[in-house]
Amino acid sequence: MTKQPTSREGKTSGRGTRDLKVRVKTAKGRKMSSKLWLERQLNDPYVARAKREGYRGRAAYKIIELDDKYRFLTPGARVVDLGCAPGGWCQVAVARVNALGEKSGKKIGRVLGLDLQEVDPIAGAEIHQLDFLSEGADDQVKEWLGGPADVVMSDMAASASGHKGTDHIRIVALVEAAAQLAFDVLEPGGTFVAKVLAGGAETEMQAMLKRNFDKVANVKPPASRSDSSEKFVVATGFRGRPDSAAGSETAVSLL
Repeated sequence: MTKQPTSREGKTSGRGTRDLKVRVKTAKGRKMSSKLWLERQLNDPYVARAKREGYRGRAAYKIIELDDKYRFLTPGARVVDLGCAPGGWCQVAVARVNALGEKSGKKIGRVLGLDLQEVDPIAGAEIHQLDFLSEGADDQVKEWLGGPADVVMSDMAASASGHKGTDHIRIVALVEAAAQLAFDVLEPGGTFVAKVLAGGAETEMQAMLKRNFDKVANVKPPASRSDSSEKFVVATGFRGRPDSAAGSETAVSLL
């Protein structure tokens, strides 16, 4: 008598692999794009992991993976998170720079989160509503930090227009603006991390960073969705504030 296979690891006798993917039914009034987004969220392992581990979004794993590779969120570091909502990057930074002083014998860092909108409080982080493009924002940041920053990081994206080329130009302009703030507030040797979209318009921005940092890497961390054009620039070894001519070379427009 032939022994039948038993059910194991998603297989059943006489069947192939069981489809465990969650599918969303089309509801009245729901756009197909919304349906596909919801399906992707429900089936995203990073979304589920973020819920289990208490992070405010899957984006937390992007900064975790970048820091695991480049080690810029060290105990004692002073960090500025631009466009910090909903707060996942701040949560990661708080733990890694020891902002709560929970790592005995390690230096205690500072985490400053900035956003245009109100963000729910995060233990160990100082959150402020501030347009970092406003006049005097750099001085305000240094005042809040009590000195220069060791890390400036940004997961910001400009509002989507629906036109890929326009969106690419907008986010590059946003990264250039964030870099200018970083030039004003970073300690020599500091690190700048920012999200960009692949598309070709970032050549000048990359050149600007290479003039002002020892190393500039372009990385797509595993947590970044494979169908997304996003990547992250990690610039390490800040060389110090550029002169006024270099610092004003980029005209920023987000229109």
